[in-house]
Amino acid sequence: MGYCTKCGFEIKSNHSVCLECGVAIRGANKDNDRAGFGWVLLGFCIPLVGLILFLVWKDEKPITAKSCITGAAISIVLGIGFYVYHF
Repeated sequence: MGYCTKCGFEIKSNHSVCLECGVAIRGANKDNDRAGFGWVLLGFCIPLVGLILFLVWKDEKPITAKSCITGAAISIVLGIGFYVYHF
């Protein structure tokens, strides 16, 4: 349990908004924000999807967003390096 930073209303840990004033509670989605090899692999295999997921999740799930953009960046750098090497 915690308290709303705006109105002081007592809130439960599973709520993402204050039931009294409606303000969003920071850190409500921390349980769903995990770095994982799957997100890096997705960003690596499909860099555009990794970029889009990063832009969508950068505020809500910063750890997961960083994993997506990391995979996309690795893919792009390796792709450019491969192209330059063969050129």
